[in-house]
Amino acid sequence: MPTFVVLEHFIELGIAQPIIDALSAQGYTTPTPIQAQAIPAALAHNDILGTAQTGTGKTAAFSIPIIQNLMSSTRDRRTIKALILTPTRELALQIDESIAAYSSNVKISHAVIFGGVSQNPQVDAIKRGVEIMTATPGRLLDLMQQGFIDLRNVEFFVLDEADRMLDMGFIHDVKKVIAKLPTKRQTLFFSATMPAEVVKLSQNILVNPVRVSVAPVSTTAEKVTQQLFYVDQKNKRFLLRHLLDSSAVEIPSVLVFTRTKHGADRVARHLQKNGIKADAIHGDKSQNQRQNALNSFKSGQSRVLVATDIAARGIDIDNLSHVINFDIPNVAETYVHRIGRTGRAGAAGIAISLCDFEEQAYLRDIEKLIGKKIEYKNPSTHLKKAEAPPEGAKKDFRHQKKKQAPKRR
Repeated sequence: MPTFVVLEHFIELGIAQPIIDALSAQGYTTPTPIQAQAIPAALAHNDILGTAQTGTGKTAAFSIPIIQNLMSSTRDRRTIKALILTPTRELALQIDESIAAYSSNVKISHAVIFGGVSQNPQVDAIKRGVEIMTATPGRLLDLMQQGFIDLRNVEFFVLDEADRMLDMGFIHDVKKVIAKLPTKRQTLFFSATMPAEVVKLSQNILVNPVRVSVAPVSTTAEKVTQQLFYVDQKNKRFLLRHLLDSSAVEIPSVLVFTRTKHGADRVARHLQKNGIKADAIHGDKSQNQRQNALNSFKSGQSRVLVATDIAARGIDIDNLSHVINFDIPNVAETYVHRIGRTGRAGAAGIAISLCDFEEQAYLRDIEKLIGKKIEYKNPSTHLKKAEAPPEGAKKDFRHQKKKQAPKRR
């Protein structure tokens, strides 16, 4: 089928033919709502204030206009013209990969800058010349202080996952970076939520922005089926193992979230011990370890990726059918971000949560936020087949006397 028919709606957004051809090669067909709203406004050089949950296609929404605007400008190809600031190494890598894909038919240099690895290859790339730089705040500031990075020629600035920057304590580093940018620039500002400090920051750096908004944080993806098992903490690993053992076809790959780094390692070891290929990814892993685990999962060599919330809004995996919350998150919005890893771009997905008696308060907050009860499943059969300890799982905790959940930290 001709490109102009397949990508008619992308063409209508005003996207140039070389980028259209690249999108076609990547299998794109129809723009997502955030892309349909943001791309024309960004191509017109407007500042953007975007509110969109993860998995809505916002990477393309900000990177395609930058690539196209650079195509049409007279420029020094060795100086940084666009800076994309993002909170995690994984997200930075994925954005850079997307830029490579979208600009495959365009002569534009790009690089990704992040900590946890040697800076030498990154410095070498900078010396060769970089037009679009994707970076995490810490390494960027470090290389700026060493004199390797000059932001005086930046024309396009993207602040992605602004609320996550705040959560991770990066907001002051972000402000230091912004202070080094030219006043005259286009700024594209994206955040899943808008806490007061993020609102204040947006007001300080945006000029007459076009507001684009898709799926507020309280909205879970429509095609994600949510299921809930009540189970004692000590029996969760048995239930998880049986769910995977009994559903090899239905669950070919799954992203499992734990609350702690040690918990992620324990779950991965338990699965490995029982013949299920699993890797853990969290902040204590080296960048090479994290990237190897992610590559193994994406390629299908590993069936299970166990992650802490550092990955909840930084990992982009095509065709992920299942997400399992091994631990219920203690912040309701985090639940929405976690299960947003599946059901992306209109695909169907399943999110399974394992809830201990002590996690009831967290569950109530989640159900209040999303505005509905999560479908309850009886774990007893699964646990029996998994040969769990004789204590077994408690029944539906909603019928038990409420007990105060642990204080949130």
